[in-house]
Amino acid sequence: MSDAQSRRSRKPQDDRASLSGTNIERAGDYNQRVALQSIRIGLAKTKQEVATYTGLTVPAITNITNRLLEEGLVIEAGKLHGARGQPAMTFTINPDGCYSIGLNIDRDHITIVLLDLAGKVRARASREVAFASPSQVADFFEQHRKAFRRLKGVQTDRIIGVGVAAPDDLAKGDLPHRPADYEAWNTVDIRALLSLGHDWPIMVENDAAAAALGELHFGHGMHSPSFFYMLISSGLGGGLVVDGEYFRGAHGRSGELGFLPVNASGSATLEDFVSLSSLNEALGELTPADPAQLADLPPEGRARVDAWLDVAAERLCDPLVTISCLIDPQAVFIGGRLPGSLINRLAQAVNDKLAARNLALAMAPVRHAALAADAPALGAAILPIIARYLPVRSVLRNTVRV
Repeated sequence: MSDAQSRRSRKPQDDRASLSGTNIERAGDYNQRVALQSIRIGLAKTKQEVATYTGLTVPAITNITNRLLEEGLVIEAGKLHGARGQPAMTFTINPDGCYSIGLNIDRDHITIVLLDLAGKVRARASREVAFASPSQVADFFEQHRKAFRRLKGVQTDRIIGVGVAAPDDLAKGDLPHRPADYEAWNTVDIRALLSLGHDWPIMVENDAAAAALGELHFGHGMHSPSFFYMLISSGLGGGLVVDGEYFRGAHGRSGELGFLPVNASGSATLEDFVSLSSLNEALGELTPADPAQLADLPPEGRARVDAWLDVAAERLCDPLVTISCLIDPQAVFIGGRLPGSLINRLAQAVNDKLAARNLALAMAPVRHAALAADAPALGAAILPIIARYLPVRSVLRNTVRV
């Protein structure tokens, strides 16, 4: 048995998605991404550990780590003492290896973040604005894009791109109080709108998909690589991750939880009962200016929130039973703009209602997402990092075709 084969046979079992590299000719870029990922998420610190987890040879990993050091993506973190033989050098991710901007456009707010390679938010800004126009979004982005470039400690030449997260049907849903001129979003080219004054690539993604990708790469998905992400924002969205890969479906619309009909005629959908818009309708005149204040309402407001939580939990049960039956995810994560305390209460209420049904199948537990309030913006910021540095199967497919 060769050294490489021996390492593969000793590869530790782990509940996370496989990080195996490949020895296919011309797949060096993919192997570098896999090695970087193993260091980034803490699976490996030394060359030997990276080789063990990726299935690549130590000489191959030596070449890869040298390139990662030269590119400033990892840094040496000191030598590992205590083992036999020469102390091994350890590596860790360099937070300043790159930065990325994430912008979330929704019907009730605009949020922008600057993220570093370690997943730390270096800067954030948000504006509560109902049905922001394209020009308002462009002005907001331009203002904070310039501010990010002036941040102390941020190397602007290492900002690698912009990710934008927005609902697919941003201006198509019939939400309460939507102005007629909001229709302008149906003809706007978001990339063109935000491309003035810089040459960064811009990537656009559905908000729930972005949130799910963020959870995969910087949240609970690092330990549970098969999950369903539920995004409660002005509407209700969802995203499906299977074995560490986001699953889009035939038309790119998998996980569209909010459009599920809840009556025979189809005149009502799940997001009519589970969304910030539905909660605000229930609160009426008690609706706060910022969703963060939902946990601090007067007694009458708290009573209305309690009633909404009960209805929302009940309405979610049947769809989540279906998800567990058809997909069997490790967990369902809830994120969005609800305060963390309300997300926890909703998750607990759903789990309790499902347990009371005494179902024959094992239900995926419903949990608070690690990336919640700013999940779409954070997920959007991760898009350029994924495209440039992280391992996805599409990169391998494209590499093999070279």
